[in-house]
Amino acid sequence: MIEPQDRRLLRELQRDSRRSNQQLADELGMSPSACWRRVHALEQAGIVTRYAALVDRDKAGFATSAILHVSLDRHDEKFVAGFVARVRRRPEVLECFATTGDADYHLRVVVADMAAYNRFLDEFMFKIPGLRHVRTNVILKEIKYDIALPFEG
Repeated sequence: MIEPQDRRLLRELQRDSRRSNQQLADELGMSPSACWRRVHALEQAGIVTRYAALVDRDKAGFATSAILHVSLDRHDEKFVAGFVARVRRRPEVLECFATTGDADYHLRVVVADMAAYNRFLDEFMFKIPGLRHVRTNVILKEIKYDIALPFEG
């Protein structure tokens, strides 16, 4: 279980991980050494796995995004491993989830425009052997997008 102080620390790291250790410690009312030890412990425990920059998709030229619902014809281990390996290599695929329900997988894909999306389908998705069905939901507007976990103060 994560301690309340660590939850606050994680919330602040998710909000802005570029702050100095001193700034973070001041924000949380901790000494800089205690703050550093807690951050280091969270990293060592694998709770904090990496730090990243969040990029504005539209400003970076990726104005079109979609959710793909993918069903496979075959579910043997070798075929599924091949599908997963192919999907992992595609930079357009930001997320891929194995799911229950009508589709076997849900992918979130970002591209420059609809022409690029059609190329992605034609040159990649439709060439994967054993694909039974791909259904697309184009994302019209992001209502809420937050990659942070909901740590409460």
